[in-house]
Amino acid sequence: MNTRLPAVSYQVKALDLHAHLFEVRLTVAQPAPDQVVSLPVWIPGSYLVREFSKHLQGLSANQRNRPVEITQLDKCTWQIHCQASKPLVLTYQVYAFDSSVRTAWLDSQRGFFNGTSLCLRVHGQEETAHELVLSDSGLPKAWQAATALTAKKVTKRGFGSYLAGNYDELVDSPVELGPFWRGEFVALGVTHQFVVSGAPPGFDGARLLADTQTICEAEIRFWHGQHHQPAPHRHYLFMLAAVADGYGGLEHRHSTALICKRADLPRLGQATTAQPSDGYTTLLGLISHEYFHTWNVKRLRPSEFNRYDYARENYTELLWFFEGFTSYYDDLLLRRAGLIDDLHYLKLLSKTINQVAQTPGAKVQSAAQASFDAWVKYYRQDENTPNATVSYYTKGALVALCLDLSLRKQGKTSLDAVMRALWQRCTGGPMTEDDVLVVITDLSGPALAKKLSHWVHGTDNLPLKKLLQHHGIRYDKESTSQSDHLGLKLVEQQGLRVKTVLRASPAEDAGFAAGDEWLGVEVGAGKSRQGWRLTRLDDLALYVGDARTCQALITRDQRLLTLTLKIPAASDQVKLAISESQRADAWLGGQP
Repeated sequence: MNTRLPAVSYQVKALDLHAHLFEVRLTVAQPAPDQVVSLPVWIPGSYLVREFSKHLQGLSANQRNRPVEITQLDKCTWQIHCQASKPLVLTYQVYAFDSSVRTAWLDSQRGFFNGTSLCLRVHGQEETAHELVLSDSGLPKAWQAATALTAKKVTKRGFGSYLAGNYDELVDSPVELGPFWRGEFVALGVTHQFVVSGAPPGFDGARLLADTQTICEAEIRFWHGQHHQPAPHRHYLFMLAAVADGYGGLEHRHSTALICKRADLPRLGQATTAQPSDGYTTLLGLISHEYFHTWNVKRLRPSEFNRYDYARENYTELLWFFEGFTSYYDDLLLRRAGLIDDLHYLKLLSKTINQVAQTPGAKVQSAAQASFDAWVKYYRQDENTPNATVSYYTKGALVALCLDLSLRKQGKTSLDAVMRALWQRCTGGPMTEDDVLVVITDLSGPALAKKLSHWVHGTDNLPLKKLLQHHGIRYDKESTSQSDHLGLKLVEQQGLRVKTVLRASPAEDAGFAAGDEWLGVEVGAGKSRQGWRLTRLDDLALYVGDARTCQALITRDQRLLTLTLKIPAASDQVKLAISESQRADAWLGGQP
């Protein structure tokens, strides 16, 4: 990396913890005349225009301590009317009060930011070296700083100067600030650090490190083991915010930002040999998912993402592969690493199968369309989302499952080999759908490549049952919940509020609409007619008994309405179980 004075330097300090304000001082050593700067409108990995510039304020500029005029060109772009080649200094503040992994946060307990929220892009100098200086001015003495950027000159607490090779690397390296817990391990020669903010005293950090190391080693071997190649990264940083209620993750090239429920952390005193709790399994699956992205989307990536355009949407039809296939492997690799057993894994897989089966939008939108429309549909969900779209995460995971089981059924290869062959073919870089089809054709023939294209671009049911049964998995059924029978998604808080009405369901036939409050039911006729207040959907069966219809009393726009609701017979959902252990072990254990 170039060690000379960086052409672009950002000094970031916490201006006011209680006002949630960062201050940024941006120095451009040799600006262009009328230098243009802009703030990204989105962050790679989260496909929504988020308008980060709405939180930028107080922008000023000077050269040689003299103010310079600024013209705003659009919602996120400014022209600085400066002279060329004379150091230009911009100063501004950013409001930071979004607790997600996608933006920035600052209060008296913790700080966090992505460069896309704080760092103006200096047009024309994106490929030059960038410096980030983290100041501890105004921060409590116990606070530390952590980032995956290369340290140039930093204190033991992590404050000081860091270097990035270019703007992309700068904004792909989030920063954690606060009195966090820190741990470290080495996985197959790669140094990994883990920082956790908000951890309670009963948190078992040693177990989290050990389990994460197991995941990292399994995934490095997955991608490189049989080729005896080193991992493409020499260091990695996990940043986890433990909160009262939250979940999420965002991948980066050398790090990831994670959020989990505090209650899901591993706890001291729990037996490490026991199966992890459902909450901790969810956290391990998140860690597995984001770490798998180190290869699958941060390096091997859609050709459309070869160079990010930070000013607008970046479209691709391949999120079913990069998010969906990653979702297939995240839990499967937990099983292969021995962190969960077969029963636990099949329970998680059953949940994915049922989610897609109970989504009417799966018959409306293909996985490829869902990928392209992520900007306006998946990330802008409303009451009609389940009826109009399908998740490229879950549908993509099931496409990966079908492809893997089909390849194994042929007895020639597996999806594991396809992923590694793609890595080799594309040299860990930009990839197209044609690359996937070519690799599958080379390894298994054109018939399966044609099937994959149909699964990805069509809306027909996937051959899940037949393929799972061939690999020793029994495809059982179990009864669904009452809301699934009716086709309603409800919010149960001091009553029942309708969130979503599923397409072609008894609830839609009755006339339910999103926003309705369901007050009660009436059953019977004449003198035998009875009315009941309904506060929990689980009580519906108690009140209607054997009746096949009831009158649902609702309020809509302050009007009382009565809807005739047909009570459907109980429906079923999938429950997977092992029927032939030898066949199942070959797949679940990752045998060739």
